[in-house]
Amino acid sequence: MTGVLRIPEGLTWLHGIPGGPEWLAELPERLARCTRRWSLRVGPPFGYACASLAMPADLPDGTRAVLKLQFPDAESEHEAIALRRWDGNGAIRLFDHDPGLRALLVERCDPGTPLHVLPLDEALDAVVALLPRLWVPSATTPERPDDPPDRAGTADAAAAGGGAAGDGAAGGGAAGRAGAPFMSLAEAAAGWSARLPVKWERAGQPYPRRLVDTALDLLAGLAVSQGEQVLVNQDLHAGNVLRAEREPWLVIDPKPLVGEREFSVVPMVRGTELGHSRSAVRRRLHRLSAELGLDRDRVRGWTIGQTMAWSIDGDRVFTDHVEVVRWLLD
Repeated sequence: MTGVLRIPEGLTWLHGIPGGPEWLAELPERLARCTRRWSLRVGPPFGYACASLAMPADLPDGTRAVLKLQFPDAESEHEAIALRRWDGNGAIRLFDHDPGLRALLVERCDPGTPLHVLPLDEALDAVVALLPRLWVPSATTPERPDDPPDRAGTADAAAAGGGAAGDGAAGGGAAGRAGAPFMSLAEAAAGWSARLPVKWERAGQPYPRRLVDTALDLLAGLAVSQGEQVLVNQDLHAGNVLRAEREPWLVIDPKPLVGEREFSVVPMVRGTELGHSRSAVRRRLHRLSAELGLDRDRVRGWTIGQTMAWSIDGDRVFTDHVEVVRWLLD
């Protein structure tokens, strides 16, 4: 790629948050350092972007890759370590990682068609086949991230040593920290519960308080009564599963937590990519719960709780989230 780096429209919101303008201004230099480090030939950034800049990259040996520069938020802090845990089993492979630059060099999915191009039931068939492969038990996630070094060497270990930056207050009991360096679902739920009432008040009480209270009650009960702890991905929606050559479908862009399996389907149940209607949401809830052997009530509860927690961002209220919760409470 030559010339001025064009920042995708989807990243402009970062101008309005702490650290965002600085990160955007530093992107050209970060990109230059990555291309030098890995001797990359890169193309223009992909058009879709939310919290990272991603672009096609070719390695010197001809390997087709993607270079991803992350905005340094807590949710994506341990994405590279999650990809290494999966080791290409149902997810893209991690080729290398520079934690100081928050840069990932990962496998490219070709043709890269998103899962949501399929009809609903065909897409759910693919999810049912794919998801159990990602449920790595937390027992395989060491308390200290001292994996044998690979192409990323000791960089990931250095990055992971301090644990997650945190998206909420610490959780307690048996459902607390289940596998450092990843944040536990209980810890994340405590943070959602602490912030939701505050955000709701600041946004002008945009929906009935009973929805807030229902979410808080569900999150409190679910967090302390979880089943076996596994690696789960809180951003596994149908736009983050792409058609590939090595396997039919591969997961990209994980936001890892350690928690029970029931939580892992929440983004698929909630997401609008496979249809936004009462019938589509309930269809996803029913099929994914039944065919993956999950407790339907717990899936429903986690979906209500996290969807409410994510329904407000500053002065923005996501009405599609509120609608999903109403449909699940009917």
